[in-house]
Amino acid sequence: SINPGTETAICLRVSGGPSILGELSNEDITTSMEEALRLNASGVGMSIFVGQENEDRTISNLGRLVNIAERYNMPVLAITAIGRDMARDARYLGLACRIAAETGARMVKTYYCEDFYKVVEGCPVPVVMAGGKKIPEKEALQMTANAVKEGASGVDMGRNIFQSDSPIGMIKAIKAVVHRGASVDEAYEIYNKSKK
Repeated sequence: SINPGTETAICLRVSGGPSILGELSNEDITTSMEEALRLNASGVGMSIFVGQENEDRTISNLGRLVNIAERYNMPVLAITAIGRDMARDARYLGLACRIAAETGARMVKTYYCEDFYKVVEGCPVPVVMAGGKKIPEKEALQMTANAVKEGASGVDMGRNIFQSDSPIGMIKAIKAVVHRGASVDEAYEIYNKSKK
């Protein structure tokens, strides 16, 4: 479980489905709210797949999760994905984010795109940027800075941190951009110093 003394909020992913076989959008709620509370999670997150085979199921799952979570004042993060045939642009990502918010998510995670500010402006709840595929560290920091400049409340990165040469340095650099308004060059210097 999460240490009750920690000051870091932890969001527990509570949806899952096929790993590499079958349709990845075939997800369901995998963890009970009671288990999330027992683990001392600060929030819960699940995926919705807009424009994919199981869109209706994942959106109704989000609605069910929100209804349960609200009983405990547990915030829900909706993690958006869009159909393979849909461009990862502001139009479709914005639609996915708006659907998630209108279904009751208190925060939405989505990918960065051109005109990201349109996604943020069209969503009535805070938007955090997904890290996406692994890219060079300076590019990831630039993407973070761009997203924050365009209104993102923060970032939720995986591969761009844990596949970095210095995951701790990358966390420090991203934190500097998001929470202190550091420039990309300043953040990259923080990252490089942590590698030594």
